[in-house]
Amino acid sequence: MSSEVASRRDAKKLVRSPSGLRMVPEHRAFGSPFGLEEPQWVPDKECPRCMQCDAKFDFITRKHHCRRCGKCFCDRCCSQKVPLRRMCFVDPVRQCAECALVSHKEAEFYDKQLKVLLGGATFLVTFGNSESSEMMLCRLSSNQRYLILDGDSHHEIEIAHVSTVQVLTEGFPPGEKDTPTYTSLLGNQPACEGGNARATGMFLQYTVPGVEGVTQLKLTAGEDASTSRRPAAAWLAAMHKAAKLLYESRDQ
Repeated sequence: MSSEVASRRDAKKLVRSPSGLRMVPEHRAFGSPFGLEEPQWVPDKECPRCMQCDAKFDFITRKHHCRRCGKCFCDRCCSQKVPLRRMCFVDPVRQCAECALVSHKEAEFYDKQLKVLLGGATFLVTFGNSESSEMMLCRLSSNQRYLILDGDSHHEIEIAHVSTVQVLTEGFPPGEKDTPTYTSLLGNQPACEGGNARATGMFLQYTVPGVEGVTQLKLTAGEDASTSRRPAAAWLAAMHKAAKLLYESRDQ
């Protein structure tokens, strides 16, 4: 990738919307796949009462719109101002209690897991049904749009084209004493948490523009517990969270 192309991918601009200032990509095509579009606000004339507590709006009880869901609330039900990074707001914005809770949970991804993904980790990578594997550094691009794999060869996978993310684990899920291994397929069934299970790799399926069918790859963590295993496990956990956000953004 040329420096000029990389610069164009990362270029941003400051825009003002009815909800506040946003720092968005210069070109819409380079927006983060985890991002959410601003919702359409419920028209004032269609909400004479708070959509949470049913308080009637008047000169004293003013109406406010939640910046995440666009619904109409009184000040008591929509008083929190919380960062909403998935919509690229520069400052915290007003949200209803339910949306504020979701945004608080997502903040951990942006404060912690995203940094792990950008930093990358080393995995043994197998493409398709190949019998050979290659040790590669896997990381998320700075604009969050591409999974970059660097080793003897170089590959870039557009995150938006990933259709399946399957976490490969070993150990015992809670309540299952006789099952030594299990998998969790995001989007179809919830991930198992707790117990003694440990993520050891990841299986991805994705499409390539202009290529028919689905391409797949497998990431396997190294065997050295003192070095590659720990950052690899952290990276897999972060990618697990990223996949959840990706599926959620597709459902919006």
